Amino acid sequence: MGYTLCVLGCGTMGIAVLSGVIDSLDTSSRLFTKPSKWEYHTPGTLTPVGPPDASVPTEYIACVSRKASALSLRKVFDSLGALGEAVQIFVSQNVEAVQQSDVVLLCCKPQIAHAILNEQGMKEALDGKLLISILAGVTMLQITDWVLPSTRVVRAMPNTPCKIREGMTVVSNLPPSAVEERDRAIILKIFSSIGRCRFLEEKHFDACTALSGSGPAFACIFMEAMADGGVMMGLPRAEALELAAQTLQGAARMVLQGGAHPAQIKDSVTTPGGCTIAGLLALEDGRVRSTIARGIQIATERASELGQPPKK
Repeated sequence: MGYTLCVLGCGTMGIAVLSGVIDSLDTSSRLFTKPSKWEYHTPGTLTPVGPPDASVPTEYIACVSRKASALSLRKVFDSLGALGEAVQIFVSQNVEAVQQSDVVLLCCKPQIAHAILNEQGMKEALDGKLLISILAGVTMLQITDWVLPSTRVVRAMPNTPCKIREGMTVVSNLPPSAVEERDRAIILKIFSSIGRCRFLEEKHFDACTALSGSGPAFACIFMEAMADGGVMMGLPRAEALELAAQTLQGAARMVLQGGAHPAQIKDSVTTPGGCTIAGLLALEDGRVRSTIARGIQIATERASELGQPPKK
C-alpha cells in the first residue's frame, strides 16, 4: 500500500511541501492512537493516521540539479527524523526519479518546466501517473501539451507558510478518470497536512497566486510597519514585533475559526472617539485599502505572465 512521491525541482517550495508532509506524518505517528476523519480545511493540525491506505506516501524522492543543493537537502531532511533520513535525493536524474515514482510534484522554476518535461524519456516515465504542478503562470493546457494524454495533470498553488503547516493551497478541479477519488485523497492528504486546501477552477489561479502565494510578503510589510510604529512610540523592537505578529495571527484566527467578518472585528474594536478610529482614519488618509487591493491586482497580472514565452 502507499505510493512513492517525487518532488521534481526540490527548491524552497518543494522543501516546504515535502518537509511539511514528512513532519506531519512523523508527528501524528507519535501522538495519534486511533483514526480520525480527514478534513480538507483542517488548519495546521496533526495528520490523522489509521490503517495504511493507498493515499499515504511511503517513499520520497527529491530531485535537484546540483550536488551542492543535494548536500543542503540532505541536512534538511535528516533533521526531520527517520522519515526524513529515508528521502532519496537524485542529482540531474529527473527521468530515473520519475520512473520510480507514482505521484510527481512539479516544483521547478516556471521558465524551465518545458525543458524538464521534454527530457528524453520523461513523457514515457510520466505515463499513467499523477502530475501535480505548483508552477505559477503555467497553465494545465500548456502542461498537458508536454506530456502524454494518459498523464493526469493537476495544478496546485501552496504558499510558503506550508513550511510550518499553516499554508493555504488551492487545487484545480481533477480531470475525470477511473482513479479520480484516489487522486483526490492523495492531494488532500498532501496539502491538508500542511495547512488548508481548497478546490477552485483554474481561471482563478493567477489571483490565488497573488493573494495567498505573494500574500505572506504583503502581510509582513504590514506587520513590519506596525512594529515600526510601536518602536517610534518607545517600544523595544523585539516586543513590538511580537505584539504585531500575534495581533495579526489572532485577528486571522477570529476570521477563520470564529467565522467573523473582518469588518465585524474592526467595528467591535472601534469605540466612538477612541484611539482605534483615529488610527483607522490615518490609514484611510494613506489609501491603505486601495493600495493593498491594487497590489493584489498588479501581482495577479504579473503571475499571468510567468511561464509564458517572452514577447518579441
